[in-house]
Amino acid sequence: MDSLSYKTEFVTAEQGKEDREWLIVDAEGQTLGRMASEIAKRLRGKHKPSYTPHNDCGDSVIVINAEKIHLTGKKWSDKKIITHSGYPGGQKIYSARQILQRKPTQLVEDAVKGMLPHNRLGRELFRNLFVHAGSEHPHEAQQPKEVKF
Repeated sequence: MDSLSYKTEFVTAEQGKEDREWLIVDAEGQTLGRMASEIAKRLRGKHKPSYTPHNDCGDSVIVINAEKIHLTGKKWSDKKIITHSGYPGGQKIYSARQILQRKPTQLVEDAVKGMLPHNRLGRELFRNLFVHAGSEHPHEAQQPKEVKF
């Protein structure tokens, strides 16, 4: 029995970047959490047979119409986003509706970021996410494929 035939082959970081695709997701009418989990899976590369847990082998994802996402229940008013400046008394609490008015892309970015690993790899993966509030985006040169969830 040849023991080398049973070795798991891992994709290196360079090979993972060669296989990278550009995907475009329309967030209009999509539920935030369900969409964010699919985006995180695509960013991580878990949908590919060559998935390697310790390397960036995922795709780049462009999200358009982030201002038109859907939240279930009373989350528009009850969901609280807490920020802190680092100074005493610097804590601020916002509702999801206030965040959407202030910076429409932040809700999607925070949801996806929370579903990625909380380490160096997660920060590197997050750089492959591009969120835009409207339907226009500057990534036409990458010829992104549209993905429906």
